[in-house]
Amino acid sequence: MPVNHDTTFVDNLTQNMAVQFLDRVAASPDSEAFRYPVGDDWTSITWKQTGERVRSLAAGLLSLGIGPEERVGIASATRYEWIFADLAIVCAGGATTTVYPTTNSVDTAYILGDSESRIVFAEDDEQIAKLREHKSELPHLMKVVTFEGTTDDDWVISMDDLAALGDAHLAAHPDIIETTAASIAPDQLATLIYTSGTTGRPKGVRLTHKSWVYEGMSIQVQGILSESDLEFRWLPMSHSFGKVLLSAQMACGFAAAIDGRVDKIVENCSIVKPTFMGAAPRIFEKAYGRIQTMQAAEGGAKEKIFKKAFAVGLEVDRRKRDGKSVPLMLKLQHALFDKLVFSKVRERFGGRVRFFISGSAALNREIAEWFNAAGIVILEGYGMTENSAGATVNHPDDNKIGTVGRALPGTEVKIGEGDEVLLRGPHVMNGYHNLPEETAKTLTDDGWLRTGDKGSLDSEGYLTITGRIKDLFKTSGGKYIAPSAIEANFKAICPYASQFMVFGNDRNFVVALVTLDPDAMVGWAEENDMSSASYTDIVKSDKAHEMVAGYVEELNARLNRWETIKKWEILDHDLTIESGELTPSMKVKRNVVEKNNGERIAAFYG
Repeated sequence: MPVNHDTTFVDNLTQNMAVQFLDRVAASPDSEAFRYPVGDDWTSITWKQTGERVRSLAAGLLSLGIGPEERVGIASATRYEWIFADLAIVCAGGATTTVYPTTNSVDTAYILGDSESRIVFAEDDEQIAKLREHKSELPHLMKVVTFEGTTDDDWVISMDDLAALGDAHLAAHPDIIETTAASIAPDQLATLIYTSGTTGRPKGVRLTHKSWVYEGMSIQVQGILSESDLEFRWLPMSHSFGKVLLSAQMACGFAAAIDGRVDKIVENCSIVKPTFMGAAPRIFEKAYGRIQTMQAAEGGAKEKIFKKAFAVGLEVDRRKRDGKSVPLMLKLQHALFDKLVFSKVRERFGGRVRFFISGSAALNREIAEWFNAAGIVILEGYGMTENSAGATVNHPDDNKIGTVGRALPGTEVKIGEGDEVLLRGPHVMNGYHNLPEETAKTLTDDGWLRTGDKGSLDSEGYLTITGRIKDLFKTSGGKYIAPSAIEANFKAICPYASQFMVFGNDRNFVVALVTLDPDAMVGWAEENDMSSASYTDIVKSDKAHEMVAGYVEELNARLNRWETIKKWEILDHDLTIESGELTPSMKVKRNVVEKNNGERIAAFYG
């Protein structure tokens, strides 16, 4: 199947998200829209039922006085109510302001205050408490709508309360939702996403209705997804990656199973049996590491068969990529191993996955090739909040592993000064909220978005990302280091690694801090007679040091001399979102980690 690069739809982006949603309800009323867990079971809801609930909630917002582009916050983990709230906001002509549930109360108050949010959907009592703590700092906030929290005063109401207000409003104004939707201009503000950022205060990214409609339609015209697909969606809806999947769902009409619990991803996949899923690389790294350690623990003939299977699978894939024929004996071996090994790997994810989409950070090539050998295609894409998440993506029929694919139809990509990736298209933000100087630094006069990423384009238009320009550093010997490439390499080698952070700016050699995955280390501890020891004692043990030392040595053998890790140390804790060392999208806040471990890093050079 040829890849569709038709861009004529870009000239007709007159729709807004509200009309797009109402059109989808009209086109697919009896088809499944969403699936969500209730206890141990899953409940399904059609597009018609979704439309009815969203109409009631949107009318409720209008009855409370929400006007065009007025902000309504959502402070919640990913769940179906998040999506209903978001759709209700856009159908009421408002603009969704996203707040991660892990955001502390001070930053929550800052985001809601800076955005002047008038209503907030709060998941539970924990989120409500953050709002109460800073209520005096939020003069614009007139009402809180909770998914499952306590409603003990007039300030906090339930979703059903809001829907009841909406039903009364609809009785008096039956066409209010359609009239409001039709009045929304494509360039009207739809979403205000505050980037979690790795430095400083979060910045509010202003994204329009046109941005999201474009994202969904650019996927639709390529024929990647259809109404027959089923997505498993766990990604934070507060993140642009989660939002772009919702945009694609509106355009393509597929159903989505919703559950934001990260620890349930693999289990849920085996139950839901999705045909595709979006994820951050950390999810694939953990799955890869888990399968590797399980096979190593079994040992013997099973481990030998496993290793031989992937050797064959990787060789078959290599030959296909190089345009070479696959010898008959190799084909027969591959067919056998597909039944014995690869089918079992696929079954862990439900057995129906056509592809995964990886974004938000770089995916190691070896891990991508390993999954591909097992018949699980990972399509790596690229983008950022400032361009509504999607700018480039690989195609199932034209997947070049190691790249982030070609530009979406209607997106322009070029390499600027210092090899910086520049983007232009309907999806680019119209600026940072209340930050004109920051906007001017990021957007050029002719509409190009400066991404801050270093990259290159090949002759076929495939984009490769080297890393964040601000993360690149130079040793005192004058050699440039791209830490993200080294870090991803180590995590592909070491199945027990959680994070591997490289430092050495203006120093004469490179050092690293290592964290080990708590889940993976449980099995390792049992195999090394340390099952009763604490996580800290396990990772600080001589045996753990010897294990990591072996992997560092293997890593160094792959690196240029000036990149090799001369000194390293295992931290006694893993990085977490709660500690402030990871963003909610699981990116390492390098500056926070470096500050927290300043003395330790300095001691490497003492």
